Amino acid sequence: MVSCSSNKLKILALLVLCLGCKQEPEQKAAEADTKPELVMYQPSEMANFMNALYAYNLQLKQQIVNGEMPASIPLDLMKLHSAEMSNGHERTAVWNSFVNVFIESQQSVIDTMSNTQLKERYNTAINNCLACHKTECTGPIPKIKKLLIQ
Repeated sequence: MVSCSSNKLKILALLVLCLGCKQEPEQKAAEADTKPELVMYQPSEMANFMNALYAYNLQLKQQIVNGEMPASIPLDLMKLHSAEMSNGHERTAVWNSFVNVFIESQQSVIDTMSNTQLKERYNTAINNCLACHKTECTGPIPKIKKLLIQ
């Protein structure tokens, strides 16, 4: 009798397992319907400009390391005053003070009449980036630090 009871339990377990398997695809379909739709990230005008500024400074760093003198700035730095900011960010008084200092320091890098070493002028501009990002938008700090010339 023990074997008969054991067989009944096995059949019952198999039946429960099969019924559970048949309901699972319906549950998966219902879960798939409730997943949120993916939304493609669209960077702001300021984020795009900052990425362009990073690329420019990376190129500038390489020129300086190679002993070349940079000739011009291909970016309109005044866009820092007008570019649309990312959601949740605004221009503050602190931001405005940093941006003006940064523009001056970035322009000094290509100043051929300066008595200050080119590497020092470049690192000053990058340190101004870091100073602003320490108060306004901290995310890219590790990336910006890589721009410094050691």
